[in-house]
Formats: sequence, structure tokens, C-alpha cells
Amino acid sequence: MRILVVGHYPPHRGGVANHTDNLVRELRKRHDVYVLTYGSITPREFEKERVYQVKVPPVFGLRGTLFALLGFLKIVKLHKKLNFDVIHAHYIGTTSFAGVLAKRKLKLPLVATAHGSDLDFMSKLPLGRYFVRESLAKSDGIIAVSHYLKKRALSLGAKRVRVIPNGIRPLKAKKAVKKYITFIGALTSYKDPKTFIRLAEYFPHEEFLVVGDGPLREELKRIAPPNVKFPGYRDDIDNILAESKMLIVPSLREGFGLVVVEANSLGVPVVGRAVGGIKELIRDGKNGYLFKDFDELVEKVALLLDNKKALKMGRIGRRISEKYKWEKVAERVEEVYKEVLGEEHDCSNKHARGP
Repeated sequence: MRILVVGHYPPHRGGVANHTDNLVRELRKRHDVYVLTYGSITPREFEKERVYQVKVPPVFGLRGTLFALLGFLKIVKLHKKLNFDVIHAHYIGTTSFAGVLAKRKLKLPLVATAHGSDLDFMSKLPLGRYFVRESLAKSDGIIAVSHYLKKRALSLGAKRVRVIPNGIRPLKAKKAVKKYITFIGALTSYKDPKTFIRLAEYFPHEEFLVVGDGPLREELKRIAPPNVKFPGYRDDIDNILAESKMLIVPSLREGFGLVVVEANSLGVPVVGRAVGGIKELIRDGKNGYLFKDFDELVEKVALLLDNKKALKMGRIGRRISEKYKWEKVAERVEEVYKEVLGEEHDCSNKHARGP
């Protein structure tokens, strides 16, 4: 099968780019997969002939709207050259709307995946709401990475939604001393790193680590107590987690929460706010704790500082993380492709190229 994946993709960073990167790698074992993403970028050498881009200005609002239009035109042009079987857009909104326009023009089946902020944020913007509703109504297949997002998609007009969670890449780390209480994520308001900084004040004898970058970084550094370190964005998350006693996820909204599963895969328990997809990933008292307010967060962190409890939760977390493998995720995505193409369509491709 020849597939066009549309959305954020490396060298872009972030949750959607991480998702599409791993999905494409897995799908390429059996199919011929191409990518259309936001420019300007320099594609990685091993796939430079299969990654295309639309150059748009990095201005919020303008970037997405232009991508919807220019992305559509690019898809039409690429289809004439490559003859796709299916389009798979990641992020319901402007990205998927490029696919909606292409579907209308080319009569190609369209699959769209909801990742979180698309349905939680984009859908609340005047023009964004139009893009989201049109995409949900016109796509042939809708995927949500959590049951929480499935409910959001249905409330916004989707008729049928398949839940397929994110997968995790295998993480391996050397044995290390557990030193830190850790936050990993973009330093933006909805990830709520300020709550993490406030938490550090309650445990002055513990070391706290803020891994990530974003517009709040300088402000956080100004207000943080001395026991907080800011290493910035890091690619070696496995090594960071290997040195972590626990992971804190204070996000105010979260469609899935991939970092929860990544931490669990390395035996690190997680304390996460009881919102969105986080509630589906943390089995309270098993692989971590859920919290609703700050006092409860402090209480749960104090409990986890009991090393025996943390070790037990870490072992349970490893077992739970086993079901989030990319091989399984890709197989379920292929089932959606079969559905939108017709059950008789052969999803294999003997001419598929390597990764």
C-alpha cells in the first residue's frame, strides 16, 4: 500500500512528531510510506526522498491556515506523481483539513488521528472549530489516542471513532542512582510546570529536575528554589528517567500522556493530575498516583518517597507498559486502512522500502 502521512514529523519535536516518526518506521516494514510536513526543514538523510514539506511562516494562526490550503495543493501534486492509496492526517484541525480538501478533489480515503490539543484547544477557536468539525464529519476513519479524546470527538460531530493509543519506542538505560523528582514536557501554561516548582518548595531536601524548553523557562528559573535544575530539552529521556525516583505530570489537559508510559517502561512510578488521558494510563495506587489538587499532590509524593512502595509500583508499571508497543499500534492502524479501502484490499506491499 502507498500511504501519505500528513503532520508534524522529525526534525520537528513534540508528541505528534514522535508519534508519526514511530508509526512511519513501523508501517514502512510492509508499505511504501511518504510524509508531508511543515517547512522549512532538512529531512533526515535516510528518507530525504520520501519526506516533503510546505513552507509556511512560523506565526500562530497563519501557519496552520496556510498549511491547510498549501498542503492540499501539495497533496494533489504528489498524488499525480506517487498515486497514493490512502491519506493519514495527524492532528484534527488545519492539518486534517488539508486532507479533507484533497479527499474532495482526488476521491482518496482519509484517516485522521486526534492527539489532544486539537480537540481540547483548536476546537475552541472560531476558525479552528470549523476545521475540526469538517474534518471529523468528512474523514472516512477517525482515530483517537485515548477514550477521553474519543468522547470529545463524538461530541464534536464524529460518527464513529476507533481508540488506538500511542506506542512507545523501546527505552534502555544504564543502571543509575535514583536522585531526582522529575518533570518532562514543554514549558507552557497547560503543562503547568509552576505547580512542579511549587512542589519543590515543600521538599527542600529532594532534587528536582525540569526537562524541556518553552516560553515559561526564564520565569520558572527566576522563581525556582535552589533544589531545582533546568537541563533544557534532552534527547536521552531514557537516561533522565533512569535517574528519577518518580515522574510528576501536573498537566491541566492531556490527550494521552506518552511520558507516563515511557516512565513506567523503565520502572519509574508517576504522579499525574486526574485529567484527560492521564486517568486512563495511571491505575491509582498501582503504577502511580492520581491527584486533583496541590495538597493531594504533596501527599502522594510523600508516599512515593518510601522506596519500597516506589519499587513495587515501578515493577507493576513495567508490566502495564508492555501493551503499548508500536508493532501492535501499527497493526491496529492498518485495520483502519483496510476498513476505509474495503476489506478486500490487500494491505501488504511487496515493493515497500526499508526504513
